[in-house]
Amino acid sequence: MHSPELREQCAQQLLAAAGRVKEFNVFVGLDGFVDEIIHVVDKRDNAESFHRLPTIVSLADRLAAAAGQSTNVELVRQNIKLGGNGPIMANALANFGLNVTCLGTLGYPNLHPVFADFARRAEVHSLAEPGYTDALEFTDGKIMFGKHTSLKEVTWQNVQTRFGIAKLKAKLNLADLVAFMNWTMLPHMSEIWAALLQEVCPSLNGRRRKIFFDLADPQKRTLADIEQALNLIVGFEKYFEVFLGLNEKETCEISHVLGIPTKDRSPEGLAAMALAIHRRLPVNTLVVHPVSFAITVGEGGVNLIEGPYLADPFITTGAGDHFNSGFCLGKLLGFENALSLLTGVATSGHYVRTGQSPAIPDVASLLRRWPAK
Repeated sequence: MHSPELREQCAQQLLAAAGRVKEFNVFVGLDGFVDEIIHVVDKRDNAESFHRLPTIVSLADRLAAAAGQSTNVELVRQNIKLGGNGPIMANALANFGLNVTCLGTLGYPNLHPVFADFARRAEVHSLAEPGYTDALEFTDGKIMFGKHTSLKEVTWQNVQTRFGIAKLKAKLNLADLVAFMNWTMLPHMSEIWAALLQEVCPSLNGRRRKIFFDLADPQKRTLADIEQALNLIVGFEKYFEVFLGLNEKETCEISHVLGIPTKDRSPEGLAAMALAIHRRLPVNTLVVHPVSFAITVGEGGVNLIEGPYLADPFITTGAGDHFNSGFCLGKLLGFENALSLLTGVATSGHYVRTGQSPAIPDVASLLRRWPAK
């Protein structure tokens, strides 16, 4: 999948380019959440000590056993942090040193305090109050319970009145990278994309920019909604180099929408699935990032890179957004897909081990001290 030599090459190129990152401008939107990271109690020793339910399956078994009866499930808050795919990715990019503008649901009319530190590293603007997420974390994944009412205010009308069409055009003209995150939870995002394609993109001038899309688990959206979103994403290829990012579950969901078989979930099977999706969705690069490896399909063919997998991570909420930030950093620096994937998995690997967004030297350090399995 990759060699120590390739990791060292990636580390050297990242460190050599560290002084250049401040030249890049990024625009990210349009969501925003307050995340509570939560563990579920299995057995409690005393008032201060407990053993948590380790897996989603163990919670499912406990809930299933309560059917027809009742049960008590204790939740213990581990942390409160900024959330939402957009703010997490934007915060990670700002931590690399890029010039970041983030427009989302970060508190309205006043910024929510959880975003205050982020606002010192990036230029932030808000359209509405944030959503709220209870993120139950397990060793085999996470369950996100969300409250999304405020996200209905993210409309094209409010983008124009609460942010401004002239300001939006100026930000997109300045941007080297644009990222639109969390389509699933923003019910009016497709309308916004359609308006951008019709009213904004034709007026963009100069170079061909990069744009990243993250659907964010579209299972609850209708087939027609998903098909419309995919068509709009492909439409942006006229004006941008389009990157579409999917995790393993999203890859299977999009494959189902496109009529692509999803039985083989092995690395080779997911690579074949990604190749089939890319043939149906002719964007510049399709990125697939399961937990332990990542794949790109693009002009250079198929790349598959193993990540620094950790069986018992410190945190998992936001890991995919950190991967996306690292991958996009690599693409902004002109890296080929394999090195961009390595940058992505190393960025995510540092985050799940520490709970902190890495700086470029942190990513290089992990690449040079690659964890043993």
